[in-house]
Amino acid sequence: MMIVAPILLIFALEVRAETGNGSCKDMMQGYLTGQLSSALGAYQVEALKREFKSFTDQIEKSLKTIQEKIEVDAQKMQETKNSSVVYTRWGKKTCHSDAELVISGFTGGSWYNHKGAAVDLLCLPRDPEWGTYSDGTDEGRALVYGAEYETHNSPGYLHTFYDHDVPCAVCLLRNRSVVKMFPARKTCYKGWKLEYHGYLMAGYYGHAAGSMYTCVDEHPDTLHGGHSSKDGRLFYSVEARCGSLKCPPYVEGRELVCAVCSKE
Repeated sequence: MMIVAPILLIFALEVRAETGNGSCKDMMQGYLTGQLSSALGAYQVEALKREFKSFTDQIEKSLKTIQEKIEVDAQKMQETKNSSVVYTRWGKKTCHSDAELVISGFTGGSWYNHKGAAVDLLCLPRDPEWGTYSDGTDEGRALVYGAEYETHNSPGYLHTFYDHDVPCAVCLLRNRSVVKMFPARKTCYKGWKLEYHGYLMAGYYGHAAGSMYTCVDEHPDTLHGGHSSKDGRLFYSVEARCGSLKCPPYVEGRELVCAVCSKE
């Protein structure tokens, strides 16, 4: 019986490939009855038919499982194909070549030393629209300012951007399901695609306002006419402090990089 099994498997697959009507096991059982009954006794034929039935049931179950997996994978691929994500490229006026530029604007946020400051950043458009408004400065308001690079103590070429205003770009990325910023990385992990990399920045720890860790592009742009110390939201390089942060792998006083990565 064990010698017969491989032959049965080959025959079963051939039969399934050639027919679109009826079940594989019905055809095989018919084959057994017609072709082997003359060579074997009735008892042997019945025993072989029972073995065939168990064998073909397993084949059909396996094929059904494979077909279901193929359908699930195809559905996931279709969902990814139809999905899009939006991210902000801080410090740049443009998007990566694979992304569609939604807006190229001005980085905005709260004043660096206000105690009640908002923490999140805004990418403000160059063509604002207005609702009901009252011009003039009023009490009892939240405030938004522009942003500047505070990089006078940053290493390398970054110090040349000191006091320049910070642009931003909102980017639409098609056929992706998620975008994430990875601190302390210049490259993406396996399965992720790099959108841009740069330097991790945030507000100064001694200022009253809270801030957010932000990935500013490695080669930042500046805004025309924005090179003066008007303050607002300030971007400082982020460096490591050892203690609860493990050193190594981190290094005391070393500036951190960052990478923004996408995944299907």
